[in-house]
Amino acid sequence: MAEKAAHYHYALGRRKSSTARVRLMNGKGKLTVNGKDATEYFADSKAIMHELMKPFAALEMEVNKYDISAVVSGGGHAGQSDAIRLGIAKALAVMNEDLKGTLRRAELLGRDSREKERKKYGLKGARKQRQFTKR
Repeated sequence: MAEKAAHYHYALGRRKSSTARVRLMNGKGKLTVNGKDATEYFADSKAIMHELMKPFAALEMEVNKYDISAVVSGGGHAGQSDAIRLGIAKALAVMNEDLKGTLRRAELLGRDSREKERKKYGLKGARKQRQFTKR
């Protein structure tokens, strides 16, 4: 039984209804999301790719030293990219405890817990009501 030689650091990131399981390992800078290249998965969006690289920019680290593999589910591209970003930041903190303070100061380790509020019975949405008529 052959064991995989690649050692990795694992972290979980969440945002809205998205969950990202992120693996960070030594490599050549390849970013894979759900088995596809990240630029292909996020339709070559420069804004989303910039968002994903924020943890490395905050630490002034080389991105091309690590391979990142993310398995993400739920939500849309914006929520998924934020979940992956949180996962990358957490994985970097697991890899090296000294980086934790810098990432925390850059506000990359906190989870953005805002989620969509559910629709209530008798209302048009989560809070919107029918128009009140006096007579």
